[in-house]
Amino acid sequence: MRIHELKPAEDSRHRRKRVGRGIGSGFGKTSGRGQKGQGARSTGKGPYFEGGQTPLVRRLPKRGFTNVFQKVYAEVKLCDLNRFAPQTVVTPQLLREAGLVNKVKDGIKILGNGEINQALTVQAHSFTKSAAAKIEEAGGKVEVI
Repeated sequence: MRIHELKPAEDSRHRRKRVGRGIGSGFGKTSGRGQKGQGARSTGKGPYFEGGQTPLVRRLPKRGFTNVFQKVYAEVKLCDLNRFAPQTVVTPQLLREAGLVNKVKDGIKILGNGEINQALTVQAHSFTKSAAAKIEEAGGKVEVI
């Protein structure tokens, strides 16, 4: 078999249905949607519509609230900082360039997961207590910006 002899499996390729192109096509006028009714309309019901029954989303009780003033930090694990050379000043911009953070959001928080092997000066908006202790234990510096 050669590459120019390859063909798709029989009946695996279909022509698209061209609706609303006259009575000769078989899908003219109502475009295969029938006469009137819900299925004939251009806008269907939403994904949570349950045939007129009160939807599950509305039957369940509402709980809690969303705090619009809550700070959302981009989190970085301490063990991920080992990729930088010793004595490096780790800034939020450097973390973005390294691919450790996609979006700075309300700031960057360094978490104490894992160990750090070299002395780094880490500049971030927030640190966990364990992360700050481990960085200083390794001979580095913690700078809150």
